Order: sequence, then structure tokens, then C-alpha cells
Amino acid sequence: MKCRLLTAALAILPALTAFAQNAASSAAAPVAKQGRFADLLAAGGIVMYILLLISVVMVAVAFTLFLTIRHRAVVTDRFMSDMESALRAGDLKGLGELSRRNSQRMAVVVQQTVDFILQNPNAGMEEIREVTQTEGTRQASQLTARVAYLADIGSIAPLVGLLGTVIGLTESFYDLAAGKEGVQQLELTSGISHALVNTAGGLVVAVPALMLYAFFRGKAQKLVNELEAAATHFIVHLQMLANKSRPAPAKAAARQQTQPRAESAPQMTPLTLNPRDLHGI
Repeated sequence: MKCRLLTAALAILPALTAFAQNAASSAAAPVAKQGRFADLLAAGGIVMYILLLISVVMVAVAFTLFLTIRHRAVVTDRFMSDMESALRAGDLKGLGELSRRNSQRMAVVVQQTVDFILQNPNAGMEEIREVTQTEGTRQASQLTARVAYLADIGSIAPLVGLLGTVIGLTESFYDLAAGKEGVQQLELTSGISHALVNTAGGLVVAVPALMLYAFFRGKAQKLVNELEAAATHFIVHLQMLANKSRPAPAKAAARQQTQPRAESAPQMTPLTLNPRDLHGI
């Protein structure tokens, strides 16, 4: 009986050994693949470090845009309400102080306009409107300027990766020409695989950059439209304040009674903010 058990154990032992070897090789395969992937990244050379730097810049730009391209950083309902209250009361100095306490882009537009009015009491509405439109365009340009950086990164990263690939292939063919016949095919295959890592790295950086660019472009355009509407609203209230504070002369009133009714005053056209950087978005 013992002899039979010993014989069976000896018969099973080779099968168990083969199974253990297969399990060990299967467990070591992911580690080998991970090591090979790390080797490919290291083989990319200096171009991969350049792409890594570009990716860091992309993340920094995206984080900055996330903080600046938002509704609270451009205009808020509370500020517009306080602005209307100050204009109805005719308190331009108070409106200027209110604008200085706010960091919104609309507050900067209001502050520059109010400072111009206080420094130039005899300025007409056309000059005031020009100041408001100029400052509004400047704020809109600052709002959209950094968005174009993401598009630039999305265009540059693949070219940098392609440059690394060309350099790698050139080195591979150079080594191939100088090598022995027995190792030529191995060197060529290894060199091509290492060179293509740079192309893959460039695409890995470019695709997220273009996706973020599309997202922030739409968001920036929406906020520019809101800033445009708020600036037009501000100009309309300034026009109402000017009409309210301007007394009509008695002769002009008598002339209006004797002459036929004049044509209605032209309506205020909305401001148009055209940031130069926005055309490229």
C-alpha cells in the first residue's frame, strides 16, 4: 500500500512542478511589462523630459483658468444691484469706492469709468462710453488670453514628440549601419520602439490640452457676453443719471411747446467687446 502511494506521489510531482513554474511566470509577467514600460519612458531621452515640463505647464494653466474663468470673478448680481443703487442715488464717489473693494472685472470697468467722470466733469456721454468700452475690451482680452495657451500646447506637444521620434530613428539607423550583421535587426526593432515612445508622449499631452481648450473657450465666450451685457447696463444707467441731473432751459422748453414733436432720441446701442485674443479661439 505504501509503495503504491509513493509511486502515485512521484507521478504527480512533475505535474505540480510544471504548474508552479507556470504560475511563477504568470506572476512575473506584469512586473516584466511594468519594467519594460519604465525602460521605454527612460529611453525617450531628453524629449520626454521636455514633454513632462509641457504637461506641468498645461496643468498650471488649466488650474489658473479654473480659478479665473468663473462667474464670480467677472460679474455678480450683488455688485450690479449695489451699482444700480449708487447710480440712482447719484453717488459716483460711493460707486468708485464700491468698485475698488471688488476684484471683479466688471468692477474694474466701473472704477475706470467713474474715475474718468470725476476727473473730467464736462465729458460727454460719447467720451464716457468710449472709456467704458476700451476698459471692457481690455478686461475681456485678459479673460480669454490664457485660454489660447492650451491650444498652443495642444499644437506644440505632438510636434515635440515627432521631433523625438525622428531623432530616435536617426540614431537607430546610424547604430544599425555601424553594427554587426547579427544584431542589426534587434537594434532596429529596439530603436523604433524607443523612438515611438516620444510620439505617444506628445499625443498624451496634446489630447487633454485640446479638450481643456474647448471647455474653457466656451466658458470664456459666455462670460465675455455677460461682461458685455453688464457694461451696456452700466452705460444705460449713466445716461439716465445724466438726463436726470441736466436741467432743461426755459427757452428750450418754450421752443418745444411751439415746435412740432421732435423725433424720438436714438436708443443706446449695446457695447461690443472684441478682445483680440478671442478671434483666435
